[in-house]
Order: sequence, then structure tokens, then C-alpha cells
Amino acid sequence: MLNTGAVVADRYEIVGWIGSGGMADVYKGKDRKLSRFVAVKVMKNEFSNDDSFIRKFRREAQAAAGLANPNIVSVYDFGEDNGMYFIVMELVEGITLKEYVAKKHKLSVREATSIAIQVCMGLSAAHAQGIVHRDIKPQNIIISTDGKVKVTDFGIARVAMSNTISANAMGSVHYSSPEQVRGGYSDAKSDIYSLGITLYEMVTGRVPFDGETTVAIAIKHLQDEMDPPSKYTPDLPYALEQIIYKCTQKSPDRRYSNVNEMIEDLKHSLTEPDGHFVALTPLADHAGTGAISSGDVQSIRDKEGGKRGEKGSSRDTGSRYTEEDDDDYYDDDDEGGLSSGLEKVMTIGGFIIGAIIICILIYFIGRAAGLFKSSRGSAESTPSGTASSTAESESAQITPIPGDEDIECPRLLGLTREQAQVQVTGIGIGIKYGGEEPSDEYPAGQICRQEIAPGTMIARNTTIVFYVSTGREEAAVPMGIVGSTEEDATALLRSAGFTNVTTRESSSEEIAIGSVISVTPSEGSSTSPDTQIVLEISTGSEELGEEVTISSVRGLNIDTAKDILERNGLRVKIEYGHTSDLSVDDVMKIDPPVNSTVPKGTTVTLTVNRPQSEIDAGTTPESSETEDTESSEEESTAESEESQEESSEGVSRTWITDVKLDATSEYQEGPYRLTLVQVVNGSNEELIVEEGANLSFPYEFKYSRGVDGQMFGDVYLYEQVGDTYVRKAKWTVPFEQG
Repeated sequence: MLNTGAVVADRYEIVGWIGSGGMADVYKGKDRKLSRFVAVKVMKNEFSNDDSFIRKFRREAQAAAGLANPNIVSVYDFGEDNGMYFIVMELVEGITLKEYVAKKHKLSVREATSIAIQVCMGLSAAHAQGIVHRDIKPQNIIISTDGKVKVTDFGIARVAMSNTISANAMGSVHYSSPEQVRGGYSDAKSDIYSLGITLYEMVTGRVPFDGETTVAIAIKHLQDEMDPPSKYTPDLPYALEQIIYKCTQKSPDRRYSNVNEMIEDLKHSLTEPDGHFVALTPLADHAGTGAISSGDVQSIRDKEGGKRGEKGSSRDTGSRYTEEDDDDYYDDDDEGGLSSGLEKVMTIGGFIIGAIIICILIYFIGRAAGLFKSSRGSAESTPSGTASSTAESESAQITPIPGDEDIECPRLLGLTREQAQVQVTGIGIGIKYGGEEPSDEYPAGQICRQEIAPGTMIARNTTIVFYVSTGREEAAVPMGIVGSTEEDATALLRSAGFTNVTTRESSSEEIAIGSVISVTPSEGSSTSPDTQIVLEISTGSEELGEEVTISSVRGLNIDTAKDILERNGLRVKIEYGHTSDLSVDDVMKIDPPVNSTVPKGTTVTLTVNRPQSEIDAGTTPESSETEDTESSEEESTAESEESQEESSEGVSRTWITDVKLDATSEYQEGPYRLTLVQVVNGSNEELIVEEGANLSFPYEFKYSRGVDGQMFGDVYLYEQVGDTYVRKAKWTVPFEQG
């Protein structure tokens, strides 16, 4: 490994270690000529004398160097320094998708779809130049601190020449397409398959095919059907599941023709998650899953043994394969064709197809001659493995009724599945179970929705898709309500879907003024979103006559000022004005004046600085007060916040973080200021979050107003030195949708 301070090629200074892969170590470096930070990928010493690995390393640089796309890690330079081969790349601050999925267990549908679209955009740029990545996997996808998704590691990429590509190249076997593990033709559709497996892992937290050896996993890619992703994520939208199915078809002809088609369907799935717009090619008789021949199995085993033998003394050829070996599980420049076993399978398949065609011709000729009676069912062709049970996927058999006239669609709403079957029997209409969904109108077990409206005129032998009610939709009362401020508790409840939040006041010796003593229904209980939630708010101790002195909070941020006053047992009312002397949201003046002595529970009015344009237009935030007489204003403010936090689809837009900040030696325990920097409309925006006299570590940093869609932010610590604040430390913190 290179030490910090080492210089590569008299230009790139090593400043730190980032990570290690199968054949290279990656360092953070500084380009002395251009004065910028870069990533320096250095081939490991044990491979420096291996011509095949050197060709592989050079191929990665050449493959990515010509690609200029925001979703692909840029390659700046490639070279050799005293026998050490290196690639200089764009430095992306962030984590791999593999680490991100492991941290969150599984991703939300919207987040996974967004990441998949950005990966597709990067692949689209590569495929447009004839470059196939051939090793798409979560380890090769990086999520930067500003939320950008980038594809990296073109180590086994090849330029697609005419109509053939090396037949034996394999990437990480968990994500390799059937044609890659078999040693067949590999093109852009192989990347689509690997991306489909990656998308499966994002929404389920697991890979569809796993085993103890590469041979076992490879065989599963060839002949096993994967479990439906909805088995592990029951609320997965139908459209996204169909996209995953189309990407991971074993036959390349049945996948998306290109990633641009996949992008269109991914975007469509966000607006119509339960839509039936994904076009899956019908599975022909000859295209089903077949048994893999012994010759193919031996071919895969030979490749695995050959690859391990090529790695030399650095790795025991008899050692068990681990996931870390995936990075090196591929061949270089060998050209290969279909195995003899596969040729036999294709020959036999040709005979079978011919026999099927002859049988179909005999059937239609006999039917035309009146030798056969027709009987047609309504069952639709679906991908193998999509049905969770026979009962859920079956369709009612349609009994053909003579006549061409249209008939009126029956009303199935309010019926059970058995009653619906009786309803359509004998009228030439079929029904199909589409799934379950909550309903406020129909009790659990009754049909709550049908895709064709009752009374619509439809052709005979039409199939009606219906959905069964699971009852009223319920939501869980969030934990952490008790002890939080009324404002924070209301925000938590609204983000959980509760719209009817009311308050009542009670005295408390233990709970601070303005904080929640209790919540009804209790935390963790499930109830309907329209249930009235009652917050019991503390008014402090019942002791009368206790007085406090009003502290000076002028110039402080409104949140900090409120916290100081409320901790002293005072209530706070907010008004707005304008001054050029202070920052926006800083306190301009306080009433009663500073150093006044008032009883606990007194309402203090803070005038907060806002832009003059807001003052003139009357668009300042609504004033709020913690007294009962202002409860209507609080509800109005909460409703305003709710409308801002929710999109037009009704999805919560609250992004939160809760992390511990480690101590820094730069901070000298003086007055401090914490700020948060996130990307807003393409540029960095810094917001003052907190100020105080002294900061103790480790410090729990909580913030619930992150920028919508931004998964990371930078927290800066400033310390007051004289009349100015000097930056002392920086932490990068993750945000997630609350």
C-alpha cells in the first residue's frame, strides 16, 4: 500500500486511503498541477507482472475515458510509474449503493426508482458509444453526498464490435446475466439484466439468487425462477415489480430493447404505480425454463477452476469462493461460442417447436371442420413466479355465450370473492383477483374496486380485474411524542398521516412548559388517520408567584431564542419586522424588555427579522403563540406546514437526521454556531441551525427540516473569536425521509 505523502508520476500526492477491490487499491489524492482532489486507483503489486491484468486495467481506463456523463465517474489519466500501474479518476465523496442498502435494509420505492433512473442515464451514455459495462452491481454504483448517483469500475467493459463479444466474460456472479454465466453473447441487454437484479436488491434488501459457490449461483441464473420481490416487500407497486420482471427475463429478447425504454417505464411507474403499462413479451413454448445440460455445468465449473488457477500463488486454488472474489471472476480476451451441450438443447428445441406448430395447425383445421368444440378461458399469461398462491392468481373460467352483442358490466363492489364468482357465472364474463387494498367504504373481505365500472357496456368474454378490501387504513402513532415540544409533536403526527390534532393544557412538575405530557391514543398504537389525536401540553408547576428574569435573546436565531425562553418557563409569541442589521429569522426585539422580572408562564413577544418584500406583501409566516387563545392560529400554522411538507401525491416531504457528532480538537469550548449546508436548486445554501454558549461532545444533532430529496448534508461548527465566527469543523450527515 502507498503511504500518505507519496507522489505518483510526480503529480498525484496521496492524502489518504479510500478502499480496496479485487485487483486494485483506491486512494484519495491531490493533483498538484490542477490543484484538485482526485481518486487514484493503483493496481496491486501481485498483479503488476500479469499481462492479462494489465490489459484489464488499461481497458477500464480506455472504456471510461471517453464517457462524459454526470452519472458516470470520469477518468482523467492512466499511466505507469516504476512498474506501478494507476488510473486517476473523479473523486466522489459518498458511499456505495451496497453500503447504503445494507445500512437501510431496503430502500423506499421512490428512492430506488430515482437511483435506477440515474444508473440508466449513465448506461445510456455508455451504450450510445458501444460500451457495455458487464459488471453492474451495487458495489459499482456510488451515491455522492449531494445525492448524485454515479456508475464506476468499467474493469470488464468492452466495446461492442459488429455482432459478437467475448463469450466467456463474467462479472460478479450474483448479478450476471444467464448469457454471461453460460459464456454466450453479451451486450447492452446483459447490463439491463444486472440492473434488474440490483433493483430487486434495492427494494427487497436481498439478491434473488444466492449459494455457497459460483457454480451454484450461476446455475440458478440459468434455470431457476426468482421469488417475486413482492414476497419480501408486500406493498411493492405492481408496475415496479413488472419492470423488474422484464429486466430479468432469462431470454435477452424478452428484456427491454435499451435502457431508454426502461427509463420511460420507471418514470411512468412513479405517476401510475399500479398501472399495467409494462409490456412483457408472451413466453413462447420454446422459451420456458429448461434443465441445464451437464456439459454447461462442466463448462461453468471449468471456468471457475481456470480463473482460480490463473490467480497464482496469491490465492489458494482450493479455497472456497467468497463474495469478495466476484470482482475478479471473468475472462479477458478469449473468444468462445455456444457449448456442444447447448447446441444439442437448441436442436432438440427446434424439433419440439416444429411438432407444436404442426399440432396447432391440426387443431385449427379440425375446429374449422367442426371436429372440436371451442372452450376459452380468461387466464392471462404472466411471468413465472409472479403468483404468491394459486388462489390469488386464478381467474374465473369464462363460459362462452353465443352472440356478438355487448353486455352490461355487473357490479361486484361489496361482494366477497365467492359471491362475485356466482354473480358472473353463466353470463360470459370472467373475473380476476388483482390484490388487496385498504378501503374506508367496504369492510375487510369485500370487493372494494373493479377496473371496469359497473354498468359499462363491454364485449362478451371480457375479464374484470377486482381488488379486495383489507378494511380501513390504519396508521401508527409515532414514538417520541411525549416530552417533545408541541410543534415537533404536531409535525411528527402530520408526517405519520394524522390530520385531526388537538391540544389541552395541564400542569406538570416534570415536563417543561410547552412540551407534551401525554398523547391519546398512546404512542405506538394503530388507528385510523382521521382519528382525533389529543396532546396534553404542560403549563409547568402549579406553584404561583415564582418569577423569572427575561434573558437577552436579541440577534439569536428564533429557534434558539424560543428554546432559551421556554426553558425559563416563559411562553413565546412570534411577530415579524425588518432590519438590515440582522440575518433573516434573527430576533430584533423582545417585549417585555430584557431584564424584566415576570411570573412564570408569561407570554413574551419576539419580533423576528424577515425580508422587507415579505413584510410589504404580507407573506410572512403566520404568527404563533403557545396560549390557548391562539390555538386556532397554531392549527392554521400546522396546516400550512403540512401543505408544504406534502407533495401533490400526498407523500411526506419531511427529511430528518439524528446523528452524534464526534469531538474535534479545533474547538476551544467557546460560544458556537452550527450551520447546515445542502444543495438547493443546484447551489449550496447554508442555514444557521443552532447557537449557544458551549457545545459538549459527543453531541446529538437532530434536524427535521432537510431539503426535500437530499440524502446528505454538511454540518459546520463555528466558534466565536472576538467579534467574528471562525469555522472549526465539518461533519457530513445522512438524511432520510421521515
